[in-house]
Amino acid sequence: MKIMESQRTNIIMRKPEWLKTKVPAGKTYLSVREIVEKHKLHTICTSGHCPNMHECWGRGTATLMILGDICTRSCGFCNVKTGRPLPADWQEPDRVAESVKLMKLKHVVLTSVDRDDLKDGGAEIWAMTIKSIKRESPGTTMETLIPDFDGKADLISKLIEAGPEVISHNLETVRRMTPWVRSRAKYDLSLQVLKIIAEAGVITKSGVMLGLGETQEEVLETMRDIRNTGASVMTIGQYLQPTKNHLPVKEFVTPAVFKMYEEEGLKMGFRHVESGPMVRSSYHAEKHIL
Repeated sequence: MKIMESQRTNIIMRKPEWLKTKVPAGKTYLSVREIVEKHKLHTICTSGHCPNMHECWGRGTATLMILGDICTRSCGFCNVKTGRPLPADWQEPDRVAESVKLMKLKHVVLTSVDRDDLKDGGAEIWAMTIKSIKRESPGTTMETLIPDFDGKADLISKLIEAGPEVISHNLETVRRMTPWVRSRAKYDLSLQVLKIIAEAGVITKSGVMLGLGETQEEVLETMRDIRNTGASVMTIGQYLQPTKNHLPVKEFVTPAVFKMYEEEGLKMGFRHVESGPMVRSSYHAEKHIL
């Protein structure tokens, strides 16, 4: 869905002090960066301008994006390119697995663009990539941050059967805001995806971003909806407007409010709640292996 004119703005709000970070660099970070650049890997760390990239790469974790870097959907918050993707690359699973091995990653998060142009949404390449990484790097734990696959249980099951330790699918925002924030994706469909994963006995995770105009009660309602699917891990972070053409930030949520959501989430029964201004989907992902 296109961004409504009332949602557009040419003004990007100035970031508060708590959103300003230092940029550390160490040997592990430099090694991961060198391999990413040499092998021309797509990472959501760079495509999404993640503020935690240096910290994560420095700890020996990374988020790799498969199935290209052009998405068939056009979400109002996302900085990944949209358009007509290139044909699927069936050699990609082995290349990604070899790169993970070279990077000596302790934990890897796999994600992908949406591939609505493919009959299976890319599920077969997803499964092949998971299996290839497990074969080449059996000591590396893995989280998969997946698209909705239009809620098709048979496609989602392919990924479940491949055996990642954690499967994540983000709601991104509250029910009311979903039509403006997400392209094609539906709130209840995403809850259905989470339920399919959780009922298979896999660690199930989801996340939302704040500052788009949602209320605190709506956030708490969304957290309850996610928990009711059986999901046990949740991330909550601050939305940052990538460019003037994306949805505007309506509010910079304070660290105290993020802390409140963390405490409420734990009361709801989540085992892990990563909640803070700088939190992103894969933040501290290695800790979510229960």
